[in-house]
Amino acid sequence: MSDNLPQHIAIIPDGTRRWARKRGLPDIEGARAGMETAHQTVAYLVNAGLRYLTMWGFSTDNWKRSEEQVGLLFEQAHTWIERDVAWLNRRGVRLRHIGSIDRLPSGLQRAISYCVELTRKNTGMTLTVALDYGGRAEIIKAIRNMMKVAISPHMVNDDLVSDYLYTDGMPDVDLVVRTGGELRLSNFMIWQAAYSEYYFTPILWPDFDEIELKKALEAYSQRHRRFGGE
Repeated sequence: MSDNLPQHIAIIPDGTRRWARKRGLPDIEGARAGMETAHQTVAYLVNAGLRYLTMWGFSTDNWKRSEEQVGLLFEQAHTWIERDVAWLNRRGVRLRHIGSIDRLPSGLQRAISYCVELTRKNTGMTLTVALDYGGRAEIIKAIRNMMKVAISPHMVNDDLVSDYLYTDGMPDVDLVVRTGGELRLSNFMIWQAAYSEYYFTPILWPDFDEIELKKALEAYSQRHRRFGGE
């Protein structure tokens, strides 16, 4: 793998339901397979020395899905966090959550809070889980919070807005990876990904193994980032 490793990768893990249905399996099997892919992805990137990884687990738009599907997503998120919390802590990973935690099931809220507190002082990779997260909602909340403290318009700049986002203290996203064949951000980290490189792949998330991850990293390493300067 190239030494040109991004500092911050954000992943949209799409395609678990399609993966299951292609195999004649219930949706939960796709979710379980996707959970294992998430575990392997985190393990590989920790070993590679990545500093920040953000993974989208549930969007603000996912509330439009059936109650059964929503429940399945929350169940798998809860299972993944409880299963991996000790492992993450041993590896020095710090867990963060972005999004609105108040609408999540109470058990999931407690699991997130416990893991965040347990790993708070860890200095390895920061793993951010986006649950009940949407980019526009994040920006609207930041604007409202700035208005609450009566910040003068002339004080508003990129740095100040960043300070009011969920990702305060984290660098912008260098690479966005989306699996499953869709070619859009779908309201994911739209401020933080303003200058990101994008990597879209038709591979469904449960099949996004180490080989596919290396392809994404290699593609990133071959790009020249200009940030509008050339």
